[in-house]
Amino acid sequence: MKKILILTGFLTLFASFASPLFAKEAAPKIDTYEYDLTLTEIKGVSAPYISNNFVVFTAPVTANSIGIAFDFEEFRKIHYYQLRKNYGYEGEITSSYYFYILEMPKKLSRISYRVVIDGLWTTDPQNQNVVYNEYENYSLSYIDLPPEEIEITEKLNNGLTHFVCHSESGRKIRLGGSFTNWDSWIYEMKETEPGKYVIDIPLHPGTYYYSYYNGITSFIDETNPSRGYSNDGRIVSCITIN
Repeated sequence: MKKILILTGFLTLFASFASPLFAKEAAPKIDTYEYDLTLTEIKGVSAPYISNNFVVFTAPVTANSIGIAFDFEEFRKIHYYQLRKNYGYEGEITSSYYFYILEMPKKLSRISYRVVIDGLWTTDPQNQNVVYNEYENYSLSYIDLPPEEIEITEKLNNGLTHFVCHSESGRKIRLGGSFTNWDSWIYEMKETEPGKYVIDIPLHPGTYYYSYYNGITSFIDETNPSRGYSNDGRIVSCITIN
């Protein structure tokens, strides 16, 4: 009897630890104001479109399941559409559709994809934009993305001046100029995303000359076309604050 109790206790303890280990991982959920706004703006089934920095895909409820796979993920992952039902005042279903909302990828001008309808890989019936992949011998649906806005150096409405440097990721980029007496060790920029470094500093009205620094190497601000010369004859960037 004692052995049975010990064995039962061990199995119970193992189950309490093992359950989370073998539990199915929940799909990540985007929980933002823009996502919720995009969701409420869906009127029904339509061609894919862009809204609030998201790409919206929809489909009629004529299949048990619909998924979507993208070229930028090498079609290795299937993202499944969600079912949405709209109800009337008396609780009756007025409309229903499948939808999938994709956060718009960066540094891409086009998204190519295939949908998976009840296990069958095909093009998107809601999208007339189709291209044939001769190498893989199948067709792809696609949607073109708007040009990505490049963040630039500029004066902000809060009185600060926003400096931006696009370079290789993982560097320690510094800012120096006439406003620091060319001391480049006062301001170190922050890498807010891979390859983008920013810093906001207060500057009084006037014209300033500056450069970015990586180690002992200085270079100009590619987001600012204004140029000038330093006292030692180097080409540097120039900004005027009004």
